[in-house]
Amino acid sequence: MCKTMSLPSGHRAIKMPLEKFPRRVEPPWKEWDKKAQKAGLRHTVYEVNGDQYTGEWLDNLKHGKGTQTWKSSKAIYDGDWKKGKRCGFGTYSLPDPVTGEYVKVYSGFWKNDKKHGYGTHFYSDKEYYEGDWKGGQRSGWGRMYFANGDIYEGEWAEDKHSGQGLLQLANENRYEGSWKNGKKHGLGKFFYLNKGQLYEGFWVEDIPKSGTVVDFGREEAPSPTVYPIPEIKVADPEGILATAQTDLLNKQDQTPFKVETP
Repeated sequence: MCKTMSLPSGHRAIKMPLEKFPRRVEPPWKEWDKKAQKAGLRHTVYEVNGDQYTGEWLDNLKHGKGTQTWKSSKAIYDGDWKKGKRCGFGTYSLPDPVTGEYVKVYSGFWKNDKKHGYGTHFYSDKEYYEGDWKGGQRSGWGRMYFANGDIYEGEWAEDKHSGQGLLQLANENRYEGSWKNGKKHGLGKFFYLNKGQLYEGFWVEDIPKSGTVVDFGREEAPSPTVYPIPEIKVADPEGILATAQTDLLNKQDQTPFKVETP
């Protein structure tokens, strides 16, 4: 095909060929990549390592409601996702090593792939925790039921009793008071209901340091002491105790609390 150009009079017209450029074609891989982009609800998608996911996607990331199964551990997570991570409410389960049936391990809230917010974690069929989580650790308020029958209810920090809390032992003895790094630390009361006594005072790393011991419900106690605690009279018992506890507090302020690591 040619194109004719108009020239001034007296000049001969010249026909010039019209140059055609080939239509630009994208390489096949781009088309394939567009089709592979995952968005919205999808059927099961299998990963190279054998893991599989069924659910919603956004911008090629798990986002919305979905179920993930890990091949190596056979674990299953069913719940909310956000930008490829567990976020929102969800349940994590594992198969029972004996029966093979799936048992719930954790049910609650998640953030950035970690337990975060309120949730319940089952450590065994007799031991579980219900309460607040932060970054995958027990943190905030919570209640822990131990396999031996003990129950702790109170504040937690970094997976340990920390703050104010109540520990009730299986034999009904109980401690009410301050905790630090998983140990009785600060002011607190220990009710020895099995023998009818009460200790009230200051604790340091699970050890009573300064306080008073009195008979408490000794008549109803199942294993009372042979003799009641004798009354000891001093000029100013409250003043002496207050001075001793103040000294302990001052020492604690000067000496950082140490935690033994395995």
